[in-house]
Amino acid sequence: MNNQDKLDQIIQKQHGTVLSSDLDLYEIPRVYLQMMVAEGKLERVDRGVYVSIDAIEDEMFSMQTKYSKLVFSHETALYLHGLTDRTPFMYSASVPSGYKVVESVAERFKIYYIKKDLHELGVETVQSSHGNPVKTYNIERTICDLIRSRNRIDGQILNEALKRFVKLKSADLSILMDYARKLKIDTVLKHYLEVLL
Repeated sequence: MNNQDKLDQIIQKQHGTVLSSDLDLYEIPRVYLQMMVAEGKLERVDRGVYVSIDAIEDEMFSMQTKYSKLVFSHETALYLHGLTDRTPFMYSASVPSGYKVVESVAERFKIYYIKKDLHELGVETVQSSHGNPVKTYNIERTICDLIRSRNRIDGQILNEALKRFVKLKSADLSILMDYARKLKIDTVLKHYLEVLL
């Protein structure tokens, strides 16, 4: 398989998005990106991010690939899990304390900082709306994050998410309570659950 075929395969696999780091990973010279841009097949949408002209950029996928510590959380995690009907107009993501978020990301994302030892708690991989793998928190961690950040979250979103959560067959209350203890919100969570159950 030649370099052009490899690049075409990457673009197809990632639903129209290719990163310059992908070329390094597959040992494809970066000149192939420049050639495809010159031919009008790819468009550069951000530093190191290219999108096929007949595709829409998967911003969640490309941002997380560039910033590996970024985990989609809060309202965005709700959306990825189907626990809200609202499409987020600004993505929410969590990063470990001390992680430097570049200005271009901070302007487009609602960033939450969490202690390093709790950052990976409940991380799972799901598919973005474009079909690419992205890291987000599981449903139980997302509910805990919403309660922890309840002063920064629309109360209606939180209440609707809790109502949908308790109706889920896959919801695990023991994991939820374990996370709540670790995140030091177990008392507040019990109050919310008493109202709903």
